Amino acid sequence: MTDTVDIFISGGGIAGLTAAAAFGQAGFSVCLADPALPITDAETAGADLRTTAFLQPAQAFLDRAGLWDGLAPHAAPLQIMRIVDAGGETTAPRVSHEFDASDISEKPFGWNLPNWLIRRQVMAHLATLPNVDLRAGVGTAELLTRTHEARVRLSDGAGLRAKLVIGADGRGSPVRDAAGIGVRTFRYGQKALVFAVTHPIPHDNVSTEIHRSGGPFTLVPLPDQDGRPASAVVWMERGPEAARLMDLAEDAFEAEMSERSGHLFGPLKLASRRMAWPIISQLADRMEAERIALVAEAAHVVPPIGAQGLNMSLADLRVLLDLAEANRADPGMRDVLTRYHRARHAEVTARVMGVDALNRASMAEAQSLRDLRMQALTALYSVAPVRRVLMRAGLGATG
Repeated sequence: MTDTVDIFISGGGIAGLTAAAAFGQAGFSVCLADPALPITDAETAGADLRTTAFLQPAQAFLDRAGLWDGLAPHAAPLQIMRIVDAGGETTAPRVSHEFDASDISEKPFGWNLPNWLIRRQVMAHLATLPNVDLRAGVGTAELLTRTHEARVRLSDGAGLRAKLVIGADGRGSPVRDAAGIGVRTFRYGQKALVFAVTHPIPHDNVSTEIHRSGGPFTLVPLPDQDGRPASAVVWMERGPEAARLMDLAEDAFEAEMSERSGHLFGPLKLASRRMAWPIISQLADRMEAERIALVAEAAHVVPPIGAQGLNMSLADLRVLLDLAEANRADPGMRDVLTRYHRARHAEVTARVMGVDALNRASMAEAQSLRDLRMQALTALYSVAPVRRVLMRAGLGATG
């Protein structure tokens, strides 16, 4: 038996689940398949302990998708983005600049949540949408497209016909491969250590990014844990150094991370296990093919700097949903997908290249390059109109 749906989504990460919620909420019939079973708690092996800071445009899209009411009670607002240069001879901060959301908006820059919790809340909402069919533990085995439809064979043998296939299946996307879309990959020899900490000094809703060498050390506010201020940490280092840090005993690791943080929040204490993720940038040559739209990491991957990754993904979904709603009879027609690619690919390319440049600057080892980085940050911050433009650009705003 072959089922027929409006939208087939390959990939059940946060982007894929959000796509299912958004298109389902809009009244489309949706089927989502992912070979992995969803993990919706922090303790199960394989849980995603990273966090996501949803910036203002992403929060508005989550509200449109019917998701924000379930997420808001668990979110920590990000009112100030603080960039610290610690590129001197010691790890002590030497320059600090704060970008305050109140300069451009009545709202915070964004809201931070753990990824496992986002999955839990989105899954709960999907269970309320009768037009969304979630098939966990089932992958996309075959994909064949025609001018009028796409035909999908799942790993359990089931068949589907869909007007539009959304590839949300990650940096190694099977949908992208099936469509024959090329991809460029940039490697840095870096890994990101990801974990949560508690600390005695409150974060006051300030997200802090500390630059020295190897990559930034970023603390992003979380709700208090057991009555203590808490933050999510992303610590980027070159591969050998990341491996050394991962092998340290807990007390030695806590001493090194407290030193790397410049003791801005006092002694840091681990509040979760440590995980390490490889860092790359990646850019698909196109974001569409016949009956196919690529979104999220199937289309673009960036290092975790400036909260761009998943926010870019939700921008993909926002544009795609707008076009689909304007063409309900056939959301996967060629004109719709061509317009999607034109609307997103140039901006995505610019952001991937911009984050790539920021990451390479953050890795600088030579003292002269660290000094140049500090001078550039100070120059940009000191001109108020430029500072406001940078803040709006970081949010994804164009005006």
